Amino acid sequence: MPKEEENKAKLKEGRDYYVNENRLFVFTREYLLKRGYCCENGCKHCPYGFRK
Repeated sequence: MPKEEENKAKLKEGRDYYVNENRLFVFTREYLLKRGYCCENGCKHCPYGFRK
């Protein structure tokens, strides 16, 4: 299984992400904290305070 699919399989909808009205995946604050770093992409629920 490719690494990308392996990582996706570990994510749980509702806990780690949700799909918004535009059918985009949105990571939750809990997932972003668990990931442990800011990607500086301006995530909607960024717990690290980054804003574009």
